[in-house]
Amino acid sequence: MIIKEKISKKELERLFDDFFETILKLVVDIEKGILSAGCEFHIDCSEELSEKEGSHQKNLWGANLHRDTNIIDFVSLINIKPTAGNRTMEIQNQEIKNKVEKIIKELLCTN
Repeated sequence: MIIKEKISKKELERLFDDFFETILKLVVDIEKGILSAGCEFHIDCSEELSEKEGSHQKNLWGANLHRDTNIIDFVSLINIKPTAGNRTMEIQNQEIKNKVEKIIKELLCTN
């Protein structure tokens, strides 16, 4: 599901219920300020943004939102981007992490 505007807490709860219940997989386009949520795999969210929104892979970063704590972790296979200086599954660049976190908080009504 592509999200471009802030969703309600009820809609967020539905996303959790529809998928893994305790964790929500997300891919954020840090250039466009949008995200895709609720895919089984991060790559599926990434492909949705690429196909439907014309997003470029260099701007797409994966994360997970944990239901009970609203903690965001920045771990995803799609984050392995050696040419961008990210050689691990976790986002290493603090500026990129901050952008991803800001977009998630703005669109998903998290604390």
